[in-house]
Amino acid sequence: MGEKCLAGELRTLFLFEHLTAEQLDMLCADGHIETFPAGPLCTEGEPATCFYVLIDGELVMTKRSGGVDIETNRTSQRGVYCGAWSAYIPNEEQQYQASVRLTRDSRMFVLDADAFARFMQSQFPMAVHLLEGHMVGGLRQRQILDQREKLLALGSITAGLTHQLNNPAAATARAVADLREGTGKMRHKLAMVAEGKFTPEALRVLVTIQDEVAEQVAKADREELSALESSDREEQLGDWLDDHGIIGGWDYAPTFVEAGLDIDWLERVSATVEDAVADGPGDGSALNMLQSAIGWLKYTIDTELRMQEIAEASKRISALLAGAKQYSQMDRGAYQSAKVHELLRSTIMMFGDKLGMAGKGKPITLVKDMDYDLPEILCYPGDLNQVWTNIMDNAIQAMDGHGTLTVRTMRQDDNMIRIEICDDGPGIPEDIIDRIFTPFFTTKPVGQGTGLGLDLAWRVVVEKHHGNMSVQSKPGDTRFIICLPLQAPAPESAPPAEITAGDTE
Repeated sequence: MGEKCLAGELRTLFLFEHLTAEQLDMLCADGHIETFPAGPLCTEGEPATCFYVLIDGELVMTKRSGGVDIETNRTSQRGVYCGAWSAYIPNEEQQYQASVRLTRDSRMFVLDADAFARFMQSQFPMAVHLLEGHMVGGLRQRQILDQREKLLALGSITAGLTHQLNNPAAATARAVADLREGTGKMRHKLAMVAEGKFTPEALRVLVTIQDEVAEQVAKADREELSALESSDREEQLGDWLDDHGIIGGWDYAPTFVEAGLDIDWLERVSATVEDAVADGPGDGSALNMLQSAIGWLKYTIDTELRMQEIAEASKRISALLAGAKQYSQMDRGAYQSAKVHELLRSTIMMFGDKLGMAGKGKPITLVKDMDYDLPEILCYPGDLNQVWTNIMDNAIQAMDGHGTLTVRTMRQDDNMIRIEICDDGPGIPEDIIDRIFTPFFTTKPVGQGTGLGLDLAWRVVVEKHHGNMSVQSKPGDTRFIICLPLQAPAPESAPPAEITAGDTE
C-alpha cells in the first residue's frame, strides 16, 4: 500500500526529528507513505481510523459552526499532523475532531490509529498518562461543573417558584378564612330577612337580585376602575347608604364597588323592600328590613368574591406547576418537536417576581416581541431551557435588579429561526467580549460563578443543535442572538417513540 516508508525521510519532519532509529523503524514498519489527490481527507465526527503527517502539499482544516464550515488552519508546513491524533487514550470513542481538505496532491505519512496508539503507549507511557489525564480529566471536570451550573440555576429557579406558589396558596388560605367568617354572618342576616314581613313575591325578587349579583361578580370582563374612580364611587354609595339609615354603610360600599354595583342597584333593593312592607309597623320596620336585605346581599357578594379569589389562586398554582413541568421537560422525550415560545414562556415564568410586564411594578420590565407564526422545531427542549435560563440570569444580574429585558423571536431564513435576549445593562467590556464563551471564564468573584454558563449554552446551541450563537454589546444594549435550525440532529440511538409533538398547553 503506497510507498515504502524510509526512516531517514521521517527524521526530516519536525514531529519525528528527536526519535531514535529504533522508534523510526517501528513507525516505518507499521505505516506507509501515500499520495492523496486534492479533496477531502477526513470529515469531522466520523470514526478516526488513521493518523496523518504532511510531507509535501497543503491542507486546510475546518470546524463546523452554525451550520457552516469555519476554516481554522491552512498550512503547507512539513510535519503538520491531523486525524486520529488522540487514539492513544484508552476507552474513549475516537472521532475526527476536525475536517481536513487537501488543496493539491499531497504526500503524507499514514499510520493506522491502533498502530499509532500502540506506539505512543509503548514508547511514551508517561506522556500518554499525562495527556490522558489532561484531556479526560478536563472533560470530566467540565461535566461535573456543568452539573453544578445546572444545579445552581435550578436552586435559583426553585426558590423563585416556591415564592410564587406561596402567594396564591396564602391567598387561598386567607380567602377560606374570610369565607368561613362571612358565611356565618350571611346565615345571621338571612335569619333576619326571614323574620321580616316580606311577601313571597318580594323574597323572590330579592333572590333574583342575589343571583344577578353572583353573576355580576363572576364576570371576567367586569369594568376595571382606577383608584380615583373607585374612591368616587365608594363615596357615592356610602352617601346613599348613609342617607337611607344603613348602619355600617361605609363598610359596605367598598364591597359593592368591587362587585361592580352602583346606586341603581341599591335603588332596586330599596324599592323591593318598600313593596314588601305590609300590614305591619311603619317606617321603622321598612328600615330594619332594608338593613337586613342590604347586609344579606353584602355577605353574598363577599362569598362570591372569596370563591373567585380561591378559583384564581388555584388557576395560578396550576399554571405555575404546568410551567415548571414544561421547563423541566418531565415525562417528555429528550428530543422532540416543540414550540420555542412555549419554552421561553416556561423559563420566564420560573423567574417569578424578578420579571414583569411594563407598568406592573416588577423590578425588571419584560418586553416580548414575538413572531407567533414560527413553526415548531425538532430539538432538545430541556437543553434549550437551560440556555434561556443562563442568558436571562446573567442579564438580570447585569441590570442589578432594574432595567428592561427584551425577548424577541423571528424567522432567520427558510431553515433557521432567530431568538434574541436583550438587556439595557452596562454592557460587556470590549476587552473580554471575545472570551465570554470560553470555558471557565467568568467575571464573577471566586466561588460565585463557574464560568461554564455561557460555555454550556454555546455547546447546546452550536454543537448539539448545529445552530449559531453570538453576542453584540454596548452600554445600554446587550443582545445574545441564537439561531436554531428547524430540525436539530437526532440522537443516534433515539427510538421513534421519543420524537413526539411538543406540549402546547
